[in-house]
Amino acid sequence: MNRNYFWLTISMIVFVTVAAVSLSGQEDELGKSMERGKQLYMSNCSTCHMPTGEGINKVFPPLAGSDYMMNDLDRSIRQILYGVSGEMTVKGVTYNGVMNAYDFTDQETADVLNYIRNSWGNKGQIVTAAKVKSQRK
Repeated sequence: MNRNYFWLTISMIVFVTVAAVSLSGQEDELGKSMERGKQLYMSNCSTCHMPTGEGINKVFPPLAGSDYMMNDLDRSIRQILYGVSGEMTVKGVTYNGVMNAYDFTDQETADVLNYIRNSWGNKGQIVTAAKVKSQRK
């Protein structure tokens, strides 16, 4: 076997192994965050947005498959931190209501967003407490 080929093969094996371990760690972190977020969601959000994230048509917007929420993470963070009122269009339907702010920590806000953004067919990148902190006034 060619010596260069041997070291190239070893390097590739190490790279793939490190990448797999790193991704596995991120998935573990996301899973733990989602589990904490699910508890927060069920006790704080599910009354309006429903346990399935479907909301109530023309009253409370859906979070499942929500283009509005998934398209702007910073806006979603600020809406949890500071609340929101006024018109918004979600999945082609206009809503005009009020959502109160939540007194969550940065980690709790990240956790509930990780749950929402990775449930009911949604697929989002992991949200960190540092990302939430960057949106605080």
